Amino acid sequence: MTELKTLSLQDIDRIIEMAWEDRTPFDAIFNQFGLREDDVKALMKRELHPNNWRKWRERVHGRITKHRALRDPEMSRFKCTMQKSTGNRISKR
Repeated sequence: MTELKTLSLQDIDRIIEMAWEDRTPFDAIFNQFGLREDDVKALMKRELHPNNWRKWRERVHGRITKHRALRDPEMSRFKCTMQKSTGNRISKR
C-alpha cells in the first residue's frame, strides 16, 4: 500500500479511469503502475464517494473482462468498431 503515496494526481486519475473501464484488466493496471487488485480496490474506496464505490464494486465483482485469467484467449484488447484500422483516430461518419 506504500505505492499509493508515491502516485501523482494524474496517475490516480488514470488508475480510476482504467478501473472503471470494463475491458481493462487489473493486470494492465499492475503492469503500468505496480498496483495489485487489492491496492486498486483500496485506492478506489479512498478516492470515490461511498455510493460510487458501491456501484463500482458491484460492476467489477465477477466481471470476466477485468481478470485476464478468466477472459476468452482471443480477447487481447478492445478496439471500437468506429476506429480506423490504421492510426488511433475515430473515423468520420
